[in-house]
Amino acid sequence: MSYCDYVNNLTADQDELNKRYHDHHYGYPIIDDNELFERLVLEINQAGLSWTLMLKKQQNFRQAYNQFNIATVAAYGESDKVRLLNDAGIVRNKLKVNAAIYNANQILQLQQQYGSFKNWLDHHHPRALADWVKLFKKQFKFVGGEIVNEFLMSTGYLSGAHQPDCPIYAKVLASEPAWAKSK
Repeated sequence: MSYCDYVNNLTADQDELNKRYHDHHYGYPIIDDNELFERLVLEINQAGLSWTLMLKKQQNFRQAYNQFNIATVAAYGESDKVRLLNDAGIVRNKLKVNAAIYNANQILQLQQQYGSFKNWLDHHHPRALADWVKLFKKQFKFVGGEIVNEFLMSTGYLSGAHQPDCPIYAKVLASEPAWAKSK
């Protein structure tokens, strides 16, 4: 069976978590706003680090960020920032912690305007990566081109998550909402 080059090139210490993520999460549409927020926070925290590290720390992130409940994270104050910056189970970077809180507040505003974060993404889909990056930079913090690209590919808004001969490619296509197939 042929998989994406990424999976074929995994080392033994990277294989299990990454393959599970590749096979069951990467490129599949996400409908829940809290899950979309989680993916955005993980992509931001991955900057300068490895995705394997994010997968290893994912449960710690969920616990530290209250299961990525957007309203809860948006209400974080100074004591929460201190708690996060002292949590060895996550990435302790002040800019990334502040971005998560700021971005949660931005998502709350998008939810008020569009009904959900997902609806906001759907409203702007499809568009070219450069346009997505401009849009994200207006709305969020700590979102460069690579972060936006990976977030959108990993959540099914941009193609390229899987190579056409990868068995997961067909599964991801089959899971796309009807509106995405018609655009």
